[in-house]
Amino acid sequence: MDDEVTARWIAEALERFEVPLLRFAARLLRDDERAKDIVQETFLSLCQQRRTDVEAHLAAWLFRVCRNRAIDLRRKETRVEMVASDAAPELAHEAGPDPSAIAQQREDAGQVMKILETLPESQQEAVYLRFQGGLSYQEIAEITGHSVTHVGVLLHTAVKKIRAHLAELSRPAARAAEGSR
Repeated sequence: MDDEVTARWIAEALERFEVPLLRFAARLLRDDERAKDIVQETFLSLCQQRRTDVEAHLAAWLFRVCRNRAIDLRRKETRVEMVASDAAPELAHEAGPDPSAIAQQREDAGQVMKILETLPESQQEAVYLRFQGGLSYQEIAEITGHSVTHVGVLLHTAVKKIRAHLAELSRPAARAAEGSR
């Protein structure tokens, strides 16, 4: 009976966290296949833990283990691979989506992702964990080893830089629109 409960708990964790962990690991490693291996290792590690030891902070534990394994893998490798990954976040589906609106959302998301890739790695990581992983500042702090305050600073600075870049990008478009009148 206890094995069934544990198996069900692990299956639920896998269902809830596999995709966010895959995205996170893919961002860290810039390689979808290696990300899958790291996430698989993370869940194998979960299988070896006592439920009572990790259940209260499961999300933070999974992301921290995933992050540590990805960092360890990067350190072991002697060459750096620059593999383009699908960086566009999933788009929200509306009832009867307008194709031009979807195209604009994809373009906007692409611009945000390009800007995000120019930020320091610590800011990128905090943004991914917060907005893709849906984690709290406390959970991000536990994963990254930063203080909760520092996580807030990283996120604030990243969002501010992204907004500034987007505003800069929209200025030429606004000027062009004014000039065509």
